[in-house]
Amino acid sequence: MEANDPAAQGLAGDQESFRVLVERHSRDIFRLAFRMTGNEHDAEDIVQETFLRAYRALHTFEARANFGTWLHRVAINCALDHLRRVKRREKELYLERVPLEDERDSLSSLPSGGPTPERLLFSVELKKKIEGAMAELTDRERAAFVLRHFDGCSIDEIGKALGMRGNAAKNAVFRAVQKLREALQPMVNS
Repeated sequence: MEANDPAAQGLAGDQESFRVLVERHSRDIFRLAFRMTGNEHDAEDIVQETFLRAYRALHTFEARANFGTWLHRVAINCALDHLRRVKRREKELYLERVPLEDERDSLSSLPSGGPTPERLLFSVELKKKIEGAMAELTDRERAAFVLRHFDGCSIDEIGKALGMRGNAAKNAVFRAVQKLREALQPMVNS
């Protein structure tokens, strides 16, 4: 990178130039965080935490590495930390997971002439089943699955982002796919 490049200046700690990096990468980080948590508010918090941690740890970034990959790793770590906190809170409070949105609100906001009520009901059931199946994955499996199937990352990129070897990343993706297939099989057959 050139010295007058905003990315290089941002990586050197220049706040205004770092803002340019935030603007470039925040949408991708939000999508990753949302897919990891399934919650928009939590995803926004994770994005903020990611960039805060990244700014504080800029001195650890090696210029020969890809900034986007490094930032994804920071984001995944933030998301995993968040998921661990949520699980700890749920265990302590014995709470069950609350659906992300009220089904009645989503049904009443649909325009007329749309899908049939049966199709809508099936979609709601499928969404719940997918959310439940994703929640049953380990944190690493969920992260590997999201990176591979939502973000289109290669196995090597997943390994780097999660701090594991290629074979371990490949196995995490494979296990996630197997668990999701098993959980969703009854809906596919019906």
